[in-house]
Amino acid sequence: MDYENKPEGYYNNIRYEMLKYLPPVANTVIDIGCGDGSFAKIIKERTNAEVWGIEYMKEEALRAEKVLDKVYFGPCEDHLDQLPKHYFDVVYFNDVLEHLVDPFTVLEKIKIHLKPGGVVISSIPNIRYHNALINLLFAKDWEYRGSGVMDKTHLRFFTGKSILKMYDRLGYKVQVHEGINKSRSLKPYLYNIPLLFTHLDIRYPQYATVASCK
Repeated sequence: MDYENKPEGYYNNIRYEMLKYLPPVANTVIDIGCGDGSFAKIIKERTNAEVWGIEYMKEEALRAEKVLDKVYFGPCEDHLDQLPKHYFDVVYFNDVLEHLVDPFTVLEKIKIHLKPGGVVISSIPNIRYHNALINLLFAKDWEYRGSGVMDKTHLRFFTGKSILKMYDRLGYKVQVHEGINKSRSLKPYLYNIPLLFTHLDIRYPQYATVASCK
């Protein structure tokens, strides 16, 4: 996987739009795919929570260790069994699950590490985003890129509907599920005219989901 040649800012991107899903009380948080810890550091500063991280890239994990309480380096699948059970109020997956060979098993395994009432918060790219969808339908192309919805390191692809199905089938109760970072382009609306505006999900490059165990 070509994780070393990512665009500048890829590993220190602070996902401010994902902070709004953080519960009012969160004493223990783990950010899976934490990069250099920039996002998790904001959580720690705002809540004084104990914040852990797991990061695939060693150099970024070493940076995260300087600002977080505990950081694991390597594939998240290698560390799940080492996490304490019933410990975390929040598990974040910000644009991570689509990079995994088996995100379903990861979501299944992480449940045992949530406190009662704890939540998983994820951001997952939407393959129906208008740029990707139109490129496929009309340009007949499936071109991978360095980042974004068509990131060449993505192994799984989701729609808003399939994300909901995934969580439901794994025994989660979805509390929030909504498109985020809506496109400012008029193209999604123009494409929707013949469809009577029934496909407005193509405006969103990602979906944010908050889910707890049933």
